[in-house]
Amino acid sequence: MRAANSGDPESGGVLYLVATPIGNLEDITFRAIRILKEVDLIIAEDTRRTRLLLQHYGIQANFGPSLYEGADERRVDEFIEQLHGGAKIALVSDAGTPLIQDPGYPLVRSAVDAGIQVIAIPGPTALITALVASGLPTDHFIFDGVPSKKDGRRRVYFQSLMQEARTVVLYESPHRILKTLETVAQLLPDRPLVLCRELTKIHEEVLRGPAAMILHELQSRPSIKGEMVLIIAGKPRKNPDRED
Repeated sequence: MRAANSGDPESGGVLYLVATPIGNLEDITFRAIRILKEVDLIIAEDTRRTRLLLQHYGIQANFGPSLYEGADERRVDEFIEQLHGGAKIALVSDAGTPLIQDPGYPLVRSAVDAGIQVIAIPGPTALITALVASGLPTDHFIFDGVPSKKDGRRRVYFQSLMQEARTVVLYESPHRILKTLETVAQLLPDRPLVLCRELTKIHEEVLRGPAAMILHELQSRPSIKGEMVLIIAGKPRKNPDRED
C-alpha cells in the first residue's frame, strides 16, 4: 500500500499548488518564490496577472495553457501526461490559494487519481484573512462561496442561515453586494456583519454593523469597487454550561 501522498516513485512528477498574494505583493512566502523558480511549468488562470507577480520577483516563467473555469478537459490530460513524464508543475490562482473559489480542482483530482504527488504551498487566502480580522467567532465557521445571482435562490439561501449557528464567510462582487445586503437586512436584520473590501491593498476597508447600516453606507457612495468578503455572525448559541 502506497503512502497517501507518495506519488509515483518512478515518474518523479510533482504538482505544486502555490498560494500567491491577494493584493500586497509582499505577502508571498520564500518557499513559494523558490518553487516558482524551480518548476518546469506554471499553470495560471490568467497569465497576464501572474506575470506581473513573477516579474516583480525576477522569476522567468514557462507558462502552460491557462486553466480557467470551463477550459477544455484535454488540457488536464496533457498536464497529467507531463507529470507522468517527470515534470514539476506549479498551479497558481489569479490571487490567493488555488482551488478556493477558483478553477483547478479537475487537475488536482486527476493528479491524485493518477498517483501523482500533490504538494500545497500554503499562503494567503481572502476568506481566512477576513475571518480573523472580523472580530466574529472563528471557532466554528463555514465558507459558502458566492451567493446565487438569481434573486429567488439568493433569498432561499439566506433564509437557510436563520438557524445557522456558525460564522458564515462569503465572497461577493461589487456589482451584486447591494442586492445581497438588502436580502440580509430583510431576513437577518439583527445579525452582526463584517464586510471586507480590497484586503491587503492600499484602499483596504473593513465595515462592521448590521446589514442595513452597511447597506446605507455603500448606497451613499458614487461607486463601489473592489473584491469583497462578507462575514455573517451565526445565530446566538445557548451557553452549554448553563442549565435551562
